[in-house]
Amino acid sequence: MIARLLVGLVKLLFGAYPRWLGNAPTMRQRIYFANHASHLDTVTLWAALPPALRRQTRPVAARDYWAGGGLKGLIAHRGLNVVLIDRQREQREGDPLQPLYDALDRGDSLILFPEGTRHDDAEPHEFKAGLFHLARRFPQVELVPVYLDNARRCLPKGSWWPVPLVCSARFGTPVALRADEDKTTFLARARAAVLALMA
Repeated sequence: MIARLLVGLVKLLFGAYPRWLGNAPTMRQRIYFANHASHLDTVTLWAALPPALRRQTRPVAARDYWAGGGLKGLIAHRGLNVVLIDRQREQREGDPLQPLYDALDRGDSLILFPEGTRHDDAEPHEFKAGLFHLARRFPQVELVPVYLDNARRCLPKGSWWPVPLVCSARFGTPVALRADEDKTTFLARARAAVLALMA
């Protein structure tokens, strides 16, 4: 119920229009990775997916921000069914990516923001290593670049009140980790795949 209300509200206010470029919706297990400039990014990308894909796709979110109660907790847990990770080094025990491994082992798809945090720029910042480790450990999972357009203008970092503008999610051609490709090369290529969707 909460998920349906959330999707309806996002589509009413922001559109969350999907554009599938060189790619099409499929039930295949995927990691959708995108630029990150707004709290609307997660719900925009998630709402842009067809309902069947939405049910099997879980956004990855920071535990320090989304684990509390109140409205944020309700949206995160009951609405989006997020996978929580620890960003704070002092709070980590074991591999910080373990919750993502567990979700992928269960067959879930994921929404991931490889920059690790929001920023005010239109272009994505450098990607952190998590996407590389996931690609190496789960070669059967398709990696789909996504560019989220306008979300940063609708709800910039630091803002609490959204501006109703049309947002879109551009889904690009999947990328895959190549044999013997190093982390730096792969992450640069993955970031370039998101940048290519800006035009």
